[in-house]
Amino acid sequence: MPKVLLTGFQPFGGEEINPSWQIAAKLHGSIIKGWEVVSAEIPVARFEALDCIIKLIQEHQPEIVINMGQAGGRSEITPERIGINLDDYGAPDNAGNHPRDEAIEEGGPPACFSTLPVKAMVQAMREAGAPASLSNTAGTYLCNHVAYGIPRYIAKEELKIIAGFIHIPFLPQQAAKFRGRSSMALETMVLGIRAGIEAAIVYLAE
Repeated sequence: MPKVLLTGFQPFGGEEINPSWQIAAKLHGSIIKGWEVVSAEIPVARFEALDCIIKLIQEHQPEIVINMGQAGGRSEITPERIGINLDDYGAPDNAGNHPRDEAIEEGGPPACFSTLPVKAMVQAMREAGAPASLSNTAGTYLCNHVAYGIPRYIAKEELKIIAGFIHIPFLPQQAAKFRGRSSMALETMVLGIRAGIEAAIVYLAE
């Protein structure tokens, strides 16, 4: 059975939960259009994050890799179009790394594009009832590190995998701590990501 690797990050920045992992955990073991979803929680650590995902790719041999992360200021599910070759953390990661203006890969290309059908995924999410839009900036923290690093690894290894990154809003219980901060119900986000996975599978079947 073909597989989709779906990852979410551990909590960070003082949060007790991370919605990206909550979604991934809900979808773990799902069968979508004949494809099995395999989910994993990824450390919020500069060097370990990519190593962890690469080991999962080698273990499970997926044809689709979707990595997710929290973007607390956003009101929609936002597939990322591009990751840039830059680590510039506004705060330390969970391992204490705090790079400023450093390349993810010395001598690597300035950016790597998602190979997921991001526009079709956004449309599918909206049709499923989940607010979604395309994003052109993954930031410069761990989410961007993965948005750049995983497509780059796949390209260098010449693997037949489509991959990309999706940012997720806060859950309501997280947003309640901040006045005026947007959020989305977990059930809605699960519905949207499932629809996005379906769109990616259809894309590969075409």
